[in-house]
Amino acid sequence: MLDLTTKKIVERKALRINPAKTCQPIGAMYAALGVHACLPHSHGSQGCCAFHRMQLTRHFKEPIMASTSAFTEGASVFGGGSNMKTAVKNIFELYAPDIIAVHTTCLSETIGDDIKTMISQVQPDVPEGKYVIHANTPSYAGSHVTGFSSMVKAFVSYLSVNSGAKSERVNIIPGWVEPGDMKEIKRILSVMEIDNILLPDTSGVLDAPMTGTFEMYPAGGTKIEDIIDAGNSKLTIALGTYTSEAAAIELEKKCKVPMKTLGTPIGIEATDRLITELAILTHKAVPSSIEIERGQLVDLMLDSQAYFNGKKVAIYGDPDIVLGLTEFVISLGMIPKYVISGTPGDTFAKQINAVLATNEIKDAVVKGSADLFELHQWMKNEPVDLLIGNTHGKFIARAEDVPFVRVGFPILDRYAHQYFPIVGYTGAIRLIEMMSNVILDKIDRTCPEEDFELVM
Repeated sequence: MLDLTTKKIVERKALRINPAKTCQPIGAMYAALGVHACLPHSHGSQGCCAFHRMQLTRHFKEPIMASTSAFTEGASVFGGGSNMKTAVKNIFELYAPDIIAVHTTCLSETIGDDIKTMISQVQPDVPEGKYVIHANTPSYAGSHVTGFSSMVKAFVSYLSVNSGAKSERVNIIPGWVEPGDMKEIKRILSVMEIDNILLPDTSGVLDAPMTGTFEMYPAGGTKIEDIIDAGNSKLTIALGTYTSEAAAIELEKKCKVPMKTLGTPIGIEATDRLITELAILTHKAVPSSIEIERGQLVDLMLDSQAYFNGKKVAIYGDPDIVLGLTEFVISLGMIPKYVISGTPGDTFAKQINAVLATNEIKDAVVKGSADLFELHQWMKNEPVDLLIGNTHGKFIARAEDVPFVRVGFPILDRYAHQYFPIVGYTGAIRLIEMMSNVILDKIDRTCPEEDFELVM
């Protein structure tokens, strides 16, 4: 499919080909699904909502529940206020959520709908004890990562309150990671006996079991009362600059809860930083079970180093995830050759370049607001030994016969990824398994007959 990709690179300023991102409302919808009994609501046309639900459904292989203001020509010209009022009334009557999380689309943003005013006007139709919140998420700005961040911030802005009754709980904002990752973060906190509020929490929602009975709102998700009480917590840890920091800053500003930003805990060093910070900030000892997990990871890193050392890697995807992956592959002795993200912003390149400089990695190509066509051109000029990213990279991997590990969003052509973590020490062990296996598979597939070994 990519035979016409040329080696000659031409500077492009106004065109992206196969961008390494998707649109804001998808991120807002995913964040909203991480709150218990929350119904995401798309304020725009039916087609937008259908596309966003489709992408999430294809990734998680689960039905995604969301509603829409269903704009027609009239709403597009005169505004969607009437549609919003009707929608809120019908949603509470028919679907009975505890909270509606409204996100905007290109259409409603372009015509200038004032969602905050609309929400105030629909309050008579909101049952007692129920809520309606919103985040502005036009698709022509930012990315799905930005939309996720904006929606998490909206939950804090609308709901969190400092009542004066300080608690010992720790707020953890995990960023855009899989349900399995959120479950792993909660497990680590539980083992360390740290009382916490995880916002959002898609575990138990997008990895819910088959019970034989349809449940509009599965058992998982952050409880509304916990989001409210987050304003009383002793501190907030934001895991990821792009996805989590905005909500933590809002919580500090609104409720005076101190905050600290760490990276997504991918790999040994990032996980070390998280465990260390948790131990220091909560005065909790690191349990022996976690030390054992770290030791297992170190042992596996040593066992597999022969297949990683000196190998060149191309990594693309969401900024916070790519940063963690880049640091991790360096710890395995690999060389990040191309590191890109489609999400706009200068922070990404600064963070990646800082990691590269610390580890004395030179000649790497680092770029935000990049696309996969450009990445493919770079790989044609100077090949790599491993490609890491979402499903959209499979065409490049096939064209260049490069081992390919699927990490990030969306993963559309594989199953069960949402159940297993890539964060923490156990997540790093899984990443090593995934990376080493695709490298060994290529060796088996391409080696001469006399080198086809049973034991590798």
